[in-house]
Amino acid sequence: MTDATNYPLSGLWQPTQLQRLHYGPDSVKQHLLSCLPKESSKAFIITGNSLANKTPLVKQVEELLGSRHAGTFSKIGEHAPVAQLDEATKLVKKDDSIDTVISVGGGSPIDSAKAISYRLHEKTGNYLYHISIPTTLSASECTFMAGYTQSDGVKTGVRGKELVPSVVIYDSKFALHTPERLWMSTGMRAMDHAIELLYHPTATEMPARWLTLQSAATLFEILPLYKKDPKNENIITKLQLAAFASLGFMGYNMKGGLGLSHALGYALGSPYSIPHGITSCLTLGHVVKLKAQDPAAAEQIVRLLPFIGESASGDVKKDADRVGERVLQLVKDLELDSDLSKYKVGKDQIPIITERATGGQKEGQVYEAVEGLVKGLFA
Repeated sequence: MTDATNYPLSGLWQPTQLQRLHYGPDSVKQHLLSCLPKESSKAFIITGNSLANKTPLVKQVEELLGSRHAGTFSKIGEHAPVAQLDEATKLVKKDDSIDTVISVGGGSPIDSAKAISYRLHEKTGNYLYHISIPTTLSASECTFMAGYTQSDGVKTGVRGKELVPSVVIYDSKFALHTPERLWMSTGMRAMDHAIELLYHPTATEMPARWLTLQSAATLFEILPLYKKDPKNENIITKLQLAAFASLGFMGYNMKGGLGLSHALGYALGSPYSIPHGITSCLTLGHVVKLKAQDPAAAEQIVRLLPFIGESASGDVKKDADRVGERVLQLVKDLELDSDLSKYKVGKDQIPIITERATGGQKEGQVYEAVEGLVKGLFA
């Protein structure tokens, strides 16, 4: 497989197995049945308790499916706890007629559906056909990774190119039921994806980086508009497409994790019950400012300046730092969390968080830099 490089500019982009992306009001009603792989398909729904019991959305999907509905599991919790994943997997395994899984919700139901498909493949040799109906901007529907939380509270996961959903349906009517704070914080998660993919050393120039620039530009512009007018479905749809652009063109060739902000997100998220949208609010701006010290990363970060109405000064380090400041300001403008004061995380956890985020390091230059960043998250 060819690696992507900046000097010389070269690489290979390999698209995912996504076959259809529908977007706009009433997309689920209009297109869901035509997205099923066969006339005889049986679909199992994976979702969360709030969506199933506090909104009409899951019932709408069940009614649309009619006789093709094979069952619903609605207990998926935040960060996809493994006990719930085990329970859902057992239900799907009991019915050999199920060939399709429909995830309705944010990252946890989507990742759970992927993980169930992975487990079924281990048993039968076949993956489930996955139709994703996202209700947040977390962009889990774009990736070939499925994260879930072990019994000890630590996030783990599985990966495989066959785990990318075959169909994504962005329906603004469904997103109207998402709490505004959750929607905006997962918008910052999408921003996290876009910026960390932009400076990832093995990201392809085209389409990955080109689309991350457009994604970040749209998120900077449209998230504040959503805060003022959260029922505007055109704004909602633009944000859904920006979320897709943040990761949807990553392809299969990228090596390693996305970056430090994501690593910190995993270190902070499931162990301390902090939503991943919020972890991105906490970490991304500071990580970008840290990355401004790295010439290769800074070179990519400054490409964002004209997309967010800023002019380059010629000092790459200072210009990249300015992008980090703009991210921090956006979090404040959206009135989202910028420190850990609302969460049950003691300062005694700083070494543990730092070690997790740095892949087990306990000393050295990288450890010290990340430790300083983590310390700054305490008000």
